[in-house]
Amino acid sequence: MLFALTFQRPYRRPTSRSQGRWPAGLRAMKKEVARARYPAFFRDAARLAAEAVELQTYDTHVVKGLLQTEEYTRALLSMRRPLLNEETIEQRVAARLARQEIFNKWPAPLFSFVMEESVLLRRLGGTSVLRGQLEQILLIGQKRNVEVQVMPLDREDNAGVDGGFTLFTRKGEEQIGYTEAQGRSTLVTDREEVRALAARYGIIRAQALTPCESLAYIEKSLGEL
Repeated sequence: MLFALTFQRPYRRPTSRSQGRWPAGLRAMKKEVARARYPAFFRDAARLAAEAVELQTYDTHVVKGLLQTEEYTRALLSMRRPLLNEETIEQRVAARLARQEIFNKWPAPLFSFVMEESVLLRRLGGTSVLRGQLEQILLIGQKRNVEVQVMPLDREDNAGVDGGFTLFTRKGEEQIGYTEAQGRSTLVTDREEVRALAARYGIIRAQALTPCESLAYIEKSLGEL
């Protein structure tokens, strides 16, 4: 309520004492408003992704949020239990799509997305939703700073059996790991644990299809829908 009242007060021209402080304050407020659009457990991850110069992800159940289409995102949020109300769904759809502006950022961050083949087979939301999602992955996967890889189901050795995770690298900062499940998240900051995640990710990439093979696989899957 206090937040709403702040914006209902009449505009007053900044004084010489306050003028220099306004821009920084407004920027901070804008960031907080943006963070509030995300569920509490995800806010740290959203901030780290926005600041990252390199982002590496391994996903086992659904397509990564940064790659999702509007229809796919809405379908996922509509499946949540307990049910989310329509206002919350639309708010989170808009927030997730807004995060994809990171692909237009310059200098361009480096992205590596590895996903289980099963992620690309689940017709969540229906065949047309999956078709649009595969087309989007193909489109983003062709960017020079993005690599998409698929981990085939028939691999007899898979270093990712413990589940999905994300690695964030920020300029001049230590790498940070992130895991998420059942509406809970964990930031991994211990150096040895992060080192283990990074080593695991390297093995996962080596076991998966190459980026070229992966895009060819997705294109083939599109043709079979």
